[in-house]
Amino acid sequence: MELAPILIPVGLVLGAAILSSLRILYEYERGVIFRLGRLTQSKGPGLIFLVPFGIERMRRMDLRIVALDITPQDTITKDNVSVKVNAVVYFRVADPAKAVVEIEDYCYATSQLAQTTLRSVIGQSELDELLAERDQINEHVRGIIDEGTDPWGIEVTSVEVKDIDLPQEMKRAMAKQAEAERERRGKVIAAQGELQASRKLSEAARIMSENPASLQLRYLQTAVEIAAENNSTMVFPIPMELFPAYTSAATKAAGAVALPTEDGAPLALPDSAGPQALAEAARMVLGIGSGQGAEREKSAVPAGTDGESEESKEE
Repeated sequence: MELAPILIPVGLVLGAAILSSLRILYEYERGVIFRLGRLTQSKGPGLIFLVPFGIERMRRMDLRIVALDITPQDTITKDNVSVKVNAVVYFRVADPAKAVVEIEDYCYATSQLAQTTLRSVIGQSELDELLAERDQINEHVRGIIDEGTDPWGIEVTSVEVKDIDLPQEMKRAMAKQAEAERERRGKVIAAQGELQASRKLSEAARIMSENPASLQLRYLQTAVEIAAENNSTMVFPIPMELFPAYTSAATKAAGAVALPTEDGAPLALPDSAGPQALAEAARMVLGIGSGQGAEREKSAVPAGTDGESEESKEE
């Protein structure tokens, strides 16, 4: 009976100590245990027990991925272009003991390392590489940051460049370049279309030349298309192949004309006679520009006229 007043307070103290020594850690948490200031081990997840009365102390560590936003960095690229780059870093605690012992504030240290690394990588890259090869830039920055944070027990999963802010002058120059590039592509596409259309037209002309009736059908189809627009003017195209036939026929007809010569024999011109040959033959027949022509003109004067002239001379 005399021990009851002593055992009851002792039991209460021990129960309170045991209850205070129990810890519950979630699945994404780990507990770094220090025993009298010395690192022992990492525990968790679940229910863990600590030595009471301050002998063992625990620090909770979150193992989930942290998204760290890097403030915009003003830097100059390799080709001397001022840009402002903003990025985000995704990292997680891989070793809780190192993250507690090796570094005071791993979030702040990772942020500073990411800023300096981003400025360094951007300074070693040109603007075209920064805009076109962003995936390679991200992987390069991630590798450098991950190597720097590995002694701290931090694993960098990825780095993404969110925004690249360019000066207004550079934006206008890039807009002009893009416009010129699109105009060049448009001209190339138009030229390719003309080439393909010319090939198709050449093939169609070859097919239509094999059957002359198809050309006539094409004329009729064109006339129907023109009449469908309610126009009063009808246009019938005439192929240029018809004109050589008419010119050759006219040349043969002119060559068949028989012109008299001085002897009275007909002058036959060859079929290949040109305009100059016809003009020369006309001069020979008519006597233009020669003495024979003048004699023929005198002989062509009526007889009555000559008699009158002789009588006038006698008077």
